[in-house]
Amino acid sequence: MERDLLHIADWFFVIFHASLTLFNAMGWIWKATRRLNLITLALTGASWFLLGLFYGIGYCPLTDWHFQILNRLGETHLPSSYLEYLVERLTPLNPSSTLVDTTTAIVFFIALGLSITLNIRDLRKKS
Repeated sequence: MERDLLHIADWFFVIFHASLTLFNAMGWIWKATRRLNLITLALTGASWFLLGLFYGIGYCPLTDWHFQILNRLGETHLPSSYLEYLVERLTPLNPSSTLVDTTTAIVFFIALGLSITLNIRDLRKKS
């Protein structure tokens, strides 16, 4: 029974965390989701850089919780990056940590810049 719950939790995190990651990267595109996108990007950045001061830069509680579940399921040698884990789990690819981390940072900061810019523009149009 416990193992079944762990597998359900595993798939919940795969779906939820991957969806959040995609929303962070692309939620700025649609006007209706821009404000929420900016909030999720701010929370992600706070996790990576503020919590990261205590747990290591790039720290994400979702990754931590999911990896704890995977460890209880017997998974070992998990990568430090959740996106690297997702790529390896969902595709036949095995990218380098540097490539994944660099791509993640570039996409994050581009999405953040676009989200801030478009949210400001939307607020100015309202006024």
